[in-house]
Amino acid sequence: MSQAFSLKGRRAVVTGGSRGIGGAVSRLLAEAGADVCIGYHSRKADADVAVAECAAFGVQATSHASDLTSPAGAASLIAHSVQTLGGVDILIHSAGIWPVEEVPVAELDDARWARTMRENVDAMFYVARATARVMASGGRMVFVSSTAGQRGESMHADYGTSKGAMISFVKSLAVEVAGQGITVNAVAPGWVDTEMCVVPFADGGKERIAKGIPVGRIASAYDIAFPAVCLCFAGSRHVTGEIVNVNGGSVLCG
Repeated sequence: MSQAFSLKGRRAVVTGGSRGIGGAVSRLLAEAGADVCIGYHSRKADADVAVAECAAFGVQATSHASDLTSPAGAASLIAHSVQTLGGVDILIHSAGIWPVEEVPVAELDDARWARTMRENVDAMFYVARATARVMASGGRMVFVSSTAGQRGESMHADYGTSKGAMISFVKSLAVEVAGQGITVNAVAPGWVDTEMCVVPFADGGKERIAKGIPVGRIASAYDIAFPAVCLCFAGSRHVTGEIVNVNGGSVLCG
């Protein structure tokens, strides 16, 4: 592999790294030569499979279970990477939720609002803070946001708000750590063919949604993972505070 596209010797943490977008990111990082720490919450079997797939590329791979919505849980994941891999050079934060039920703001209850903020905003902050405390110059942080964070999402105001907060956080943190040689960016997917979207994709929903996307298709997890990993190469050192749209042009449509 060309040195320009190699992550050999780099240590990566991927939250939500056992499946979906995070799983694709973990495998692609390993393929590029990075050692990988896969963060997951409860599905150990999926994490074990992801570790084996990453290790097959000849890199060191490990996993760690924790609850990122608590400061201690986020800190334990980063500490595990430091202890097992020797540090953290790359963080890709993919963990998060999308509450599938459509609910107008007038009927949105406190419990759902609080849970979405806890899973998508608090966890992001705790992981980023723990990482910022140990990441050395040349580090890369990439967050998985959403089209909804840029233009909102009717009937999912909690989710749109949480991803909009992520975008603002990325831009804020990017300036803070730029002088340390660390870049901070986000990718913004639209619809992605993962387990999270099983319900809206049922009964012909996938085909109907695809027709409304300018490129005419639903993204695969790899479609999102590839640009996320590209932001981690040395050649991306001058890209920071950016939101990379990976949604087939969806963000351009009303």
